[in-house]
Amino acid sequence: MKTLLAALTLLLPWPVRRWVLVRFWGYRIDPTSRIGLAWIFPRRLVLAAHSQIGHLNVCRGLDELRLEEHARIGRLNWISGFPARPDRHFAHQPERSPRLVLGRHAAITHRHLIDCTDTVRLGNHAILGGYRSQVLTHAIDLERGRQHAAPVQIGNYCFVGTSCVLLGGSRLPDHSVLGAMSLLKDAFSEEYTLYAGVPATARKNLGTDWKYFSRPEGYVW
Repeated sequence: MKTLLAALTLLLPWPVRRWVLVRFWGYRIDPTSRIGLAWIFPRRLVLAAHSQIGHLNVCRGLDELRLEEHARIGRLNWISGFPARPDRHFAHQPERSPRLVLGRHAAITHRHLIDCTDTVRLGNHAILGGYRSQVLTHAIDLERGRQHAAPVQIGNYCFVGTSCVLLGGSRLPDHSVLGAMSLLKDAFSEEYTLYAGVPATARKNLGTDWKYFSRPEGYVW
């Protein structure tokens, strides 16, 4: 019944749909935020002022989706997770938290695949750019013969190029760039750095005075 009601909400004008989502789902949706024609039904949803989710996105299986002020998700993204409930696949990880969190002015562009079996976090002003990147927080632990999940963190003012793969446990530090078609599998710490390659390694230092790293607002596309 709830699935049918969720489908029916897609036909409602946004102001009415927002009221239904707040009233019956208990979501926290600022009046200035907006969701397009998209299937967005995590357990908890927080949309801060002026945040936006575009058309034809799917978000399912998450415990929480949170967009801070002016954060944006573009179109045609598939965002899924495995709910944090007792399950034999992740029994060894009771602390696992299936969430997607976008900081202030952060953005995810179009046509990405984001696995939030554990937390995926984009820092303030970070952009997951281009098309067809994959964020994969869980995989098979071949040594132990079981599923294992780990979070992925993209720092403040980071940029991720097109067609990248980011694996569980990886971290792109603040003020850094991940080059197009790279594989990020390690937790790096050196800021103002270009990381690139398969697997990604530090390639060169970036200027601390670059305007991207200090802009007060996010970019639109």
